[in-house]
Amino acid sequence: MTPRFPYKAIIFDMDGTLVDTESVWQDAEADMMQQRGVIYTKEIRSQVLGLRVDEFFDKLRHLLKLRDTTEALRAELEARVLHLLPTETIPMPGAAEIIAFAVENNLPRAIASSSGQVVIEAVVKSQGWEEAIPVRVSADLCAKGKPAPDVYLKTAEILGVAPADCVALEDSPVGARAAVAAGMTCLVISDPAHSVPADFAEITPHVYTNLHDVLRDLK
Repeated sequence: MTPRFPYKAIIFDMDGTLVDTESVWQDAEADMMQQRGVIYTKEIRSQVLGLRVDEFFDKLRHLLKLRDTTEALRAELEARVLHLLPTETIPMPGAAEIIAFAVENNLPRAIASSSGQVVIEAVVKSQGWEEAIPVRVSADLCAKGKPAPDVYLKTAEILGVAPADCVALEDSPVGARAAVAAGMTCLVISDPAHSVPADFAEITPHVYTNLHDVLRDLK
């Protein structure tokens, strides 16, 4: 007998999980910092990775002593990212297949992202996922961004599914903490560009190297 699928909904992080946009964000951030004469190291970026954009810059302004306001920095970064997205966004290996699996099995599905809504919509449109992922939620709609559970709780509420019945897919420790704090099962696809499996040891036991392996286990 085939085991019953244990989840009633699937919620995707976006950047670094469904699409390889981390390099887009990193290049845009690095260009901004270079123009300001600021040294932007991998170690510094690791301290803000996965945060909501305003919280990202709140912390970065403190770390790098930036004079610009958070609002101005956010507007500049999003403009740079939106310029790059149409030509630089590519799906992560296995993204199309795992989305198709959710569609074919009529699973309620959504994106819950730290990116602003305008960026989420641009990415989804670039991949032609508008109908496949009809619910798309930005942490901007919540009181706090990841690692707070707010965006996952709001997304589950919109889907009409209890958080405990949702499986969340993430790529960063910040995002994984948010999903687990919301009471969801979190499956992590560790991205060697910014994390290693050991980074998730105290967060979730479900760590993978790619979406193909995630899909195999979900099936």
